[in-house]
Amino acid sequence: MVIDHIARAAIYYQLHPGIEIALRYIQTTDFSKLENGKYEIAGEQVFAIVQTYDTKDPSTEKLEAHKKYIDVQYVVSGQEKMGHALLKAQVPSREYQPEDDFMLFDEAPDFFSLVTEGMFTIFYPSDLHMPCILHQQSTLIKKVVVKVGVDFI
Repeated sequence: MVIDHIARAAIYYQLHPGIEIALRYIQTTDFSKLENGKYEIAGEQVFAIVQTYDTKDPSTEKLEAHKKYIDVQYVVSGQEKMGHALLKAQVPSREYQPEDDFMLFDEAPDFFSLVTEGMFTIFYPSDLHMPCILHQQSTLIKKVVVKVGVDFI
């Protein structure tokens, strides 16, 4: 997992060709002009989901993980906490569904990070994550999640 400010994105380009595409997309896109929805970047291998929501209490949320996609999450406006844990031998509380590349876990995060406007995170399939969590009080967030196919080359 990676947590940093978008101004430092270039040092992460070499991690994966799709991550470079995702970070460059974030750096060059004016998200104030984009409505919520899905935007193709490189077909189904790299695409963005623009979303707006209110942050939530962690007691109502679960850790999640994916198998087919790496998440590059960018906070356009607002701030949220994100819970983290490494995927080890935990058993999913919601089994993996290939059609939506998603599974859930009941364990509590090992730690939380505060992710503020202009920051991004990278979550690999081995990174359990709990995004969308309130910091002190619920606030409106605009975020972009770029999905990068693990097998993209």
